Amino acid sequence: MSEIGRTPVAQGAVHPGTGADPQADHERWHALVSQIGAEIAAPLTAALERINTLTSTGRIDRQGLRELRLEVEAARQVGMIGQQLTRFASGRLRQSHERLQLAEVVNGVLAHRGRETQARGIVLKPSLKPAEVIVDASLLFSLLNSMLDWSLANAHSQVELAIDIKHWPAHARLHCRFANRPADALDTAAPPHGLDSLAWRLLEQTAWTMDLVVERKDSAGITALVLEFPRTVSNDLEGVSALEINDGFAPSSNSQPLAGSHVLVVASRREMRLQVRDALRNMSLIVDFVNSVDEAVSFCREGLPHAIIIESIQNGERFAAFREDITDEVPDFVFIEIIEEGSDFQMSGFDGPSMARVGRDVIASSLPSALIFELSKAL
Repeated sequence: MSEIGRTPVAQGAVHPGTGADPQADHERWHALVSQIGAEIAAPLTAALERINTLTSTGRIDRQGLRELRLEVEAARQVGMIGQQLTRFASGRLRQSHERLQLAEVVNGVLAHRGRETQARGIVLKPSLKPAEVIVDASLLFSLLNSMLDWSLANAHSQVELAIDIKHWPAHARLHCRFANRPADALDTAAPPHGLDSLAWRLLEQTAWTMDLVVERKDSAGITALVLEFPRTVSNDLEGVSALEINDGFAPSSNSQPLAGSHVLVVASRREMRLQVRDALRNMSLIVDFVNSVDEAVSFCREGLPHAIIIESIQNGERFAAFREDITDEVPDFVFIEIIEEGSDFQMSGFDGPSMARVGRDVIASSLPSALIFELSKAL
């Protein structure tokens, strides 16, 4: 496992977990599997104790129900991280490199996570200089969300984010800095255990897969992370082959490019839910279901998913107002309507409808493609 406060990996060096040292890789993945088991077991054990109490007493208060939900969600999140790590371990992940404005992508992710940060009482302080990098879009999306997951879970009060350009070589760097413990506990010797959680392991592995240089330092109650992008666009594009770059819209060719993305489905009919669940089963998504638009509003109050799928019978004035509220915050937020009749997928925008539409007859074949296409446009 990586050590905290280590020296950055030099450009061209072999990152851990790339297969160069099979024995080290084996030990590292063995440790990760053990950590996954431990992080799943802890919340599920607490949830089981709560359920046993409910079984014996027949009662549970509102706070207990909330805690039960949080424990189950925590276990589910660990399971999803495990699935994402499995993608990297399989060695079958292919990248499609694109020229992206790093600051624009970071700002988009921050806007998407705005409600969540406010609900957690965390202030984000971005200072983002323009920088164009060449990376796989879906992996960058995953990396930034993993970085926020990790930092928000460990930060106190605020998270500082910055982009600058290293003088030599001219590489873009993304900085993330936060206090990792309360102000009255800064003299505590050991860094908090949560800093080495599976969220960190996923962030680290994603960065290595993208060939980024990773440096993290924990000192005096402060955690500072630096991600360095060796493929930073300069005037001469030194060291980058034109064949490696997709200049136009080119969604990643990863087998599961949106793994770990969060989708909310608004559907009151059981048969519709089953159809959607079956269609998305193999995409490694986090999928939640609510019965009505009012439940969706409540669900999104403390944080937005990455996409909302709604059955057409729910699409009325209440949903229009809800949708307008979200798009005011995140203009390119993805909505997909499932219409009762039809066998087409209509993309959003351009000359099509204001949000994407999928006919109910082709949910199984078209809904996964619609999600990939619409979410990829927003990267």
